[in-house]
Order: sequence, then C-alpha cells, then structure tokens
Amino acid sequence: MMKSLVTVLIHYLLLAALLGIYPATAADSGTGSGAEPETGAQSSSLLPLEVSYKASMEKGFALSGEARRTLQERSGGIWHYQTDVDSLIADIDESLIFRWEDGQVVPLRYRYSLSGFMIKDRKQAIDFDWDNGVATGHHRGRKFSLALEEGALDPMGYQLQLRQDIKAGQRDMTYRVIDKGRYDTDRFAVIDEETLTSNGERLTTLKAEKVRDDDSKRKTLMWFAPDQDYLLVRLLQIEPDGSEYEISLAEARLGG
Repeated sequence: MMKSLVTVLIHYLLLAALLGIYPATAADSGTGSGAEPETGAQSSSLLPLEVSYKASMEKGFALSGEARRTLQERSGGIWHYQTDVDSLIADIDESLIFRWEDGQVVPLRYRYSLSGFMIKDRKQAIDFDWDNGVATGHHRGRKFSLALEEGALDPMGYQLQLRQDIKAGQRDMTYRVIDKGRYDTDRFAVIDEETLTSNGERLTTLKAEKVRDDDSKRKTLMWFAPDQDYLLVRLLQIEPDGSEYEISLAEARLGG
C-alpha cells in the first residue's frame, strides 16, 4: 500500500513539475481576443516571468500543492528557465539554459533532479553542442550521445516553444524532443475556444490537446488565455483508470 501511495505521489509531483508546461513567456499582456494570431516582433519576443500554479489530484482521495516557474534573461541573449516543486514527499528542480533566436528556443543545458522521502533519486542532464552537432548527457546514471537534429528541443524547451507558437498563430505543432536518452515526437493541436473562470475572472481561452493514438485512453488538455498574454490557466490530464490530475493558475508576474 505504501509503495502504491508513493508511486501515486510521484506521478502527482511530476505533473506539478509540468505546471509551467507551456507558461507564458512573451510580449505585453492584454494582447487581444486571441482569435487573431500575432505576427512580427511582438510574437517573437520574450519577457521575464514568475508564475505559480495550484495542483490537485483525484484518485480515490484528494491531494493539493503548489509549484513555481520563472524565466529570466541573462546577458548576451541567454535565458534561464527554472521549475521548483517543494513538498513533504519530494523536491523537484528542473532548469534550462537556452538562446532565443528568431522566435525559436535553442537549448544549451538542461538539468532535472527529483529527490524525496522513500523515493529513489532521479536525475537527467543534457548538453547541446550545436557547433559539433551532438547532444550528450545522462539519465538515471546511464550516459548517452545523440546526433542533433535541426530544431531539437529538451523537456522544458518544447513547452516554451509550444506556447510561443500558439501565440504566433500556429494551431498544429510537432516537436522533436530529447528525453531519457532518446528522441520523442510530440504533437499538439488547438481544438476549440472556450470560456473559463479563473480566480473569479471570466476568460476566453484557446483549448489545446496533446495528440495521441486513436486508441489511447489518456488525455491531456490545456487552456491558454490570449487576453492574459497566452498564459496557461488550466491543464487537465485524465488517466486510463479515470483519475484526474489538474493544475490551475494561482498568480503570475510578467516583464519583471
């Protein structure tokens, strides 16, 4: 029973780490209704960000928590993207150093660490050597080396790229992501416009989903608010057994 509970909590914490899974990172807030895609410098810019989310899980019992994500600009066009999840059960630290070039994330250094009570530590590192066209790193102690594909991303960078691409007007997006020593192909699509209530405010949102095989019983849905600079205001994951994991926006600060 204890092992089962810890497994559930790990799943919950990992979802919390994805809280910023696609948070806002660009231009001025109050950018319009979202029906019209943005173009030019406005859609390709980034601004510093601090955002926190509430996370909840329903699997026969309820759990709740919080997580925080920040985006900060360093010198020379380099950015730092950071996720922190702190709890009584486990802590997660995830970070990315990247360049922002012509509306694209160019990852340089990715780090992930999970540690906690009755949980085996998990670590992952990826270093991107674009000059020599190779990505090297380790996952759970096993080293790997991969040839870099054009536009290759990491587990944090694709989240940032997704939000930016939706803001730029794209509605069907596919990314090649290096994770756990291999390439994954992740596809997302905007499927609807929907009104939500967030922190007492009614928001018009763009509803997106992760595209999976037709027979998949797992579903991941995301809601982005164009009037709030395309912030992710809600994420819902439904597991094959019917359990639900959800994050919702608590507060955000854009542009420092």
